[in-house]
Amino acid sequence: MIRKQLLTLWALFLFASMAIAQDIKPITWKDIPTWKYMPGSAFEISPDGKWTVYGLVQLEGDGEIILQKVGDESSKKTFKIGSTSYPSMQFSEDGKWFVYTEYPTFSEKKANEKSKGKSLKNKAILVKLGTDEKKEFENVSNYAFNGKASSVLAINLSKEGNGDARGSDLLIYHLNSQKAQNLGNVADFSFNKAGNYLAYTVDAANQSGNGLYLMNVAANSMQILDSDKASYRSLAWTEKGDAFAALKMVKDKKYKQDKGQVIGVKNLASPQVTVYNPEKDSINFNQAYTISQNRRPMWSDDLTRLFYGIHPLELAKKEEAKKEVDQDSVKQAEAAAMQKIMADTTIKSISDLQKAIAKLDSGKVKGKKENDADTPDMTIWHWNDSRLQSRQQVMMNQDKNYSFWAMYDVNAGKHIQLQDSSMRDLNILDKQRYALGSDLQAYELDGNLDGQSYRDFYIVDLKTGEKKELFNKFYLPSYSSYPRESPDGTKLIYGLDGHFYIYDIPTAQSKNITEGLPTTFVNTEDDHNVEKPMNGALGWSSNSKYVILRDGWDIWQVPVGSGKETAINLTVNGKTDQIRYQYRFGLDPEEKGIDLSKPAYIRMYGEWTKKSGIAQLSPAKKGGLTPGAKVLIWDDFNVGNLSKAKNAETYYFFQEKFNEPTQVYLTDASLSNPKQVTNNAPDAEKYAWSAGTMLIDYVSDKGDKLQGTLFLPAGYVEGQKYPTVVYYYEKLSQTRHNWS
Repeated sequence: MIRKQLLTLWALFLFASMAIAQDIKPITWKDIPTWKYMPGSAFEISPDGKWTVYGLVQLEGDGEIILQKVGDESSKKTFKIGSTSYPSMQFSEDGKWFVYTEYPTFSEKKANEKSKGKSLKNKAILVKLGTDEKKEFENVSNYAFNGKASSVLAINLSKEGNGDARGSDLLIYHLNSQKAQNLGNVADFSFNKAGNYLAYTVDAANQSGNGLYLMNVAANSMQILDSDKASYRSLAWTEKGDAFAALKMVKDKKYKQDKGQVIGVKNLASPQVTVYNPEKDSINFNQAYTISQNRRPMWSDDLTRLFYGIHPLELAKKEEAKKEVDQDSVKQAEAAAMQKIMADTTIKSISDLQKAIAKLDSGKVKGKKENDADTPDMTIWHWNDSRLQSRQQVMMNQDKNYSFWAMYDVNAGKHIQLQDSSMRDLNILDKQRYALGSDLQAYELDGNLDGQSYRDFYIVDLKTGEKKELFNKFYLPSYSSYPRESPDGTKLIYGLDGHFYIYDIPTAQSKNITEGLPTTFVNTEDDHNVEKPMNGALGWSSNSKYVILRDGWDIWQVPVGSGKETAINLTVNGKTDQIRYQYRFGLDPEEKGIDLSKPAYIRMYGEWTKKSGIAQLSPAKKGGLTPGAKVLIWDDFNVGNLSKAKNAETYYFFQEKFNEPTQVYLTDASLSNPKQVTNNAPDAEKYAWSAGTMLIDYVSDKGDKLQGTLFLPAGYVEGQKYPTVVYYYEKLSQTRHNWS
């Protein structure tokens, strides 16, 4: 398909009109280093929805954060945070406390660079919300409140010294009593979701007292779960917070890598600790492998199995042998050089000999032999390599750290390897009953040459480890065709030949769910060298009964069962009115699928108006969503990033125009009467800025309707001529309302 290119016209700002007021000046390069702006989404709202905070930073200067109680302008406070590109800040779950990082100032960093002094340290500032109380902690590395309990703040202090031990002091600051206790040599720490338990590892000098520990926060009591001459790492809590897993790594001089063991801890009130040491399992575990530290372990939801990575062991002797070879080659070179000197008849004195030796040493320093030509710097790609050389370089570290999934059945006391080199990718599905495996090695070279992507897919039974083939040479025109699991972990949705299918894993049955619908889910505007790429599915319903699809204009609710229920066009007017209903805003970061019993908020975009907005789909009484989108926001600006406070019905979104900075607006579930709560780019009004934008419609020489955006200069006067830059690249007119 021939790429449609839309025209974007960029007018130069430096040719501002004489109509600009005298006290408004064009921005120059000298103004850029001290330009204050809100980086990315450096905005936070407290979980109870009562407090907001946002950060402003600058390239060459110090940043600040602005904290305010919602609806109370008099409560606004500004805190200096030193020089950083992104603020670090955090509210406690109960909305009573706030902590942020204060970095060294820009001038301190510059002075330290010149003097080459010791590394500067950060501070943590704890604020009791609604008061003037502040507490400062020096030399801070990172920190965390203890989840829902919100009773302590854990502060990991910066490591002192350059020893091999990873640990440093961990302060446990009790928020109500204002008392602190110190846990020494802590390397990793993590609270569970409820915040009543803290798991941490100790990593001390000479591995003295290294171990895995559990603290009961409310009782303020500690237990040693495991201790050894080992390194403990990769703490991973279950989502419920009722168990966690970790790795135990032991050095073995025979191998380059540490040998690993996996630890599982459950029944936290009276901890039940499982340690699986593969060295003691010669029956089920291949002793040429070990447990890898490059993959974080995890429990199954039912706490019966532990999942972890394994990788091959590599003998250290190979490296030693290489060093010996290198030493031999050095000795041979030195012997050859000495023979050359001894054969040199021009050497008549000690002085001549010294000059010859000096000349030889000089050649070593330069790194080349006498009369050698400059050695070119190049990389070599063999035509049989499955990856291009550039791709090999990008993937080098990933390949080096690669590991295979395996599991340990705690009740049976059995290790099961879940994949090997014939199946390079494995995704453990929700509920950990099945896994989806895939491999592209047989097709990777051809894919790099012709741009077509294929994979073999497999289903792995996570009770037995048994693997069976799902698809052979499955065509993937885009990622949207890739199989995606349902929340119950028993079904997959995938795209094939222009349709979406559901595969039921237990019955091994496939069903075409889009056949016969009065629309197509093929992305007809994708101009890559592929056939029938799909528009991405928006996701599964949380009950695994529906999938939510988009056809490029409208959003559809499609049942996956075998009943009489039919697919529904939920947004109705998208294609008719040339409005693209693009995606759903996920308001709950912990959701498992789309909860159709709650309203769904959808992002809207006008194909030819360039307007944007947010629409709402309401739940139906009999399940699913009701057709017909209610438009809540729709105007000539760029709106997005709709989110809400974790534990309150306080919503916020981002809004911007090309000549109006990105700002955050607070509102309720109706999104009505939004109130601006940030002041991003506060210096913008000091400068001559764009007068706005205009849309230009035109028809290409192929007869296609196209559109461009004209970005006007400051002080624009209609009818005057201005120097103009023209920029063509794919489709850019949709950037009309993007603040830069």
